[in-house]
Amino acid sequence: MHGGRGPAVLFIHGLGSSGYMEWRRNLETTAARHHVLAPDLPGYGRTDKPRARYTVPFFARFITRYMRDRGLRSAALVGASLGGRVALEVALEHPTLVRSLVLVNTLGFGRPKVQMTQMAYGLVTVPRVGEAVMRFARGALDWAPPNVIRRVVARYAGSSSNLQTTLDDEYLADLREMYAADEFHSAYLSTIRSLVRPQALFGGHHDVTRRLSELKIPVQLIWGANDPLFPVAHAARAQAMIAGSRLKVIEGAGHTPQAERPEEFNRVLHDFLD
Repeated sequence: MHGGRGPAVLFIHGLGSSGYMEWRRNLETTAARHHVLAPDLPGYGRTDKPRARYTVPFFARFITRYMRDRGLRSAALVGASLGGRVALEVALEHPTLVRSLVLVNTLGFGRPKVQMTQMAYGLVTVPRVGEAVMRFARGALDWAPPNVIRRVVARYAGSSSNLQTTLDDEYLADLREMYAADEFHSAYLSTIRSLVRPQALFGGHHDVTRRLSELKIPVQLIWGANDPLFPVAHAARAQAMIAGSRLKVIEGAGHTPQAERPEEFNRVLHDFLD
């Protein structure tokens, strides 16, 4: 997705999402003053789903190629969760491409807080079990009542907002469409299996806190206060290590403040971009 005129702002979605799903409440207002781009990462949404190892460096290479193919010399990168970690990878490896960074409940600032609900991520790393879980999820999206689906998704995300609005019928339809593709199942499982490894769970591998001092660009951290996976302490640690960075904690939001509290999120985002 893309549109608008002005300085380029590139949005990078997180795990199990897409550009048009993740940022559905943020793109239009941003496009009023900026040229916005919100691609689907390979394997997700409506883009190509090649047989590949889906890793953070793989996604970062896609973003750099995407920017260069469109003649973008630099852009502000806005990334959520896994997308934030991808944005960090691009900024650290190709600093001239990134004008500024907005990191939303981002992976890479410490050991994830794994609770019972999040144990499912470990479950899908098991061969055959993961494939069976994905098939079950696809079926459940078709037969389970919408409000049940909303409650399950909200529990993973720590969301306490109006679920009928945050996870509306259009979002559920997009989710069903994505889960219908076997190739998405393969891409999702490959991504999870590259992330949920012993060294990742114990703080290594994807943790980039030791490199945060290398960032010499404006950085805005936006965090949902009730994120069950990446607590606010992660954001506070990152802010302390990135010179001149800002942190906004959005109360009443979980892992996806851009969807749960879009008005406040957009206000913080636009103040920073402007």
